[in-house]
Amino acid sequence: MQGLMQDWPLLCHKILDYAAQQHGRREIVTRSVEGPIVRTNYAEIRLRSLKVAQRLARDGFREGDRIGTLAWNTARHLEAWYGIMGMGGVYHTLNPRLFPEQIVWIMNHAEDQALFVDLTFMPIVEKIAPAIRSLKKVIVLTDAAHMPASALTNIVAFEEWLAEADGDYAWRELDEKAACGMCYTSGTTGDPKGVVYSHRSNVLHAMIAVQKDAMGIGSTDAILPVVPMFHANAWGLAQSAPMIGAKLVMPGGRMDGAAIYELLDTEKVTMSAAVPTVWLMLLQYLEEQGKKLPHLQKVIIGGSACPRSMTQKFRDDYDVEVIHAWGMTEMSPLGTLGTMKPEVAGLSGDAQLDIKQKQGYAPFGVEMKITGDTNDEKPWDGRTFGRLKVRGPAIARAYYGGAGKDQFDPDGWFDTGDVAHVDANGYMQITDRAKDVIKSGGEWISTIDLENLAVGHPDVAEAAVIGIAHPKWDERPLLVIVKKPGREVTKEQILAFMDGKIAKWWMPDDVSFVEAIPHTATGKIQKTTLRDQFRDYRLPSP
Repeated sequence: MQGLMQDWPLLCHKILDYAAQQHGRREIVTRSVEGPIVRTNYAEIRLRSLKVAQRLARDGFREGDRIGTLAWNTARHLEAWYGIMGMGGVYHTLNPRLFPEQIVWIMNHAEDQALFVDLTFMPIVEKIAPAIRSLKKVIVLTDAAHMPASALTNIVAFEEWLAEADGDYAWRELDEKAACGMCYTSGTTGDPKGVVYSHRSNVLHAMIAVQKDAMGIGSTDAILPVVPMFHANAWGLAQSAPMIGAKLVMPGGRMDGAAIYELLDTEKVTMSAAVPTVWLMLLQYLEEQGKKLPHLQKVIIGGSACPRSMTQKFRDDYDVEVIHAWGMTEMSPLGTLGTMKPEVAGLSGDAQLDIKQKQGYAPFGVEMKITGDTNDEKPWDGRTFGRLKVRGPAIARAYYGGAGKDQFDPDGWFDTGDVAHVDANGYMQITDRAKDVIKSGGEWISTIDLENLAVGHPDVAEAAVIGIAHPKWDERPLLVIVKKPGREVTKEQILAFMDGKIAKWWMPDDVSFVEAIPHTATGKIQKTTLRDQFRDYRLPSP
């Protein structure tokens, strides 16, 4: 016997239809690439997205075509996304922080047919466009007045191109499992791998995100997605915010502390999301300027582990809740969020921080398990480490083109490449990437735990830990430190600060001070480069 419910395909343009109908006047505010603050709303965004779809169809682009975007978080970028999806195309977000050669490889692998690009990135496009074999059109997200001179053919200003459409267009009727978006992993090992999102997965992911015990957002929120749309769907906020009619505040290309504070304050932002490096800049600005955050209620922090000291500062100095999160491009990207279950909701002080330090627990729609090297499932006891594996309706089952098959098992589990443990309440804590964990004397040392502890020192701006070869123990930890500007601190002071807070045998064998720590294009510490930098390093004798 089957149910007698209507067949209502989960298509991304339905999110925008709903936002325009129920929350049409709700603002989308953008710090434009040209400079001024620009205001629009969901009704206008929908109309202009229909025009994008209409123009793409008129230009001969078809269902399934990959359309690249090389752009900041702006209303125009949002319109491009929904227009591409509504026409049946596949938006393909490109990370401008990659090397031009990497962008060329990715675009050719995806066979991008067109490209929406912000003014900021036109020098990149001028350089790489001739090498993109399938590229037919470049649409610059600006107007005629700001359109730069270009030697490229088939290039057009977005506003003039859009003015040729009237929006009298019907969204394409699609299978909900049809591809709608594409994002490549950062490729820290081997070539980048393509993750292909479906309409169904994006809609379900947005539903997962808005749960009270996930991001917990609603129509009364004003949301500032600092995390870029080219980083794993801006953590789903480009779909989840319109799904519940929240105000969106788009930061454009300015991510410095002063610019972020201005938007938080003037637009009365209640929730924001970004990687730790952004919040480090904001907190430093607040401290220097003596500013407060009267409107902000919570921040989602992910991308890399959130230092305990950051969570504490937000809580104690600014009355802002930190929700520690973890996820991956392959997961759309949300995997866990650190909201408080009833079992731990009454905790305060350090006991609360102990829970907040973990990456959180999986919302409905994400299954997870910890396994050993022989795929044996490990207990959730908060101590036993293992490989973290996941599955769910918004998690990849394969990479585009069949790459990375060894990360997917026959039962549908995806091996994240992370090493973690889970406690009895379901809170997961990443202890390392499988390739970064330090194996010393047959035991594992978590580099993330050491980094988070070290960055809690008041004179430390950033910390990284790598394993250095050791004749007896195989590997021992080296702590690499970037000092805060104008501060002085010694190796002995750092180690004294860490002493007693971790097991003795976890203590770093040495501390090295550097001007900067290398990062990947997605803002994560680039351990491969760091290990190469210290490949000839020798630990001091005991």
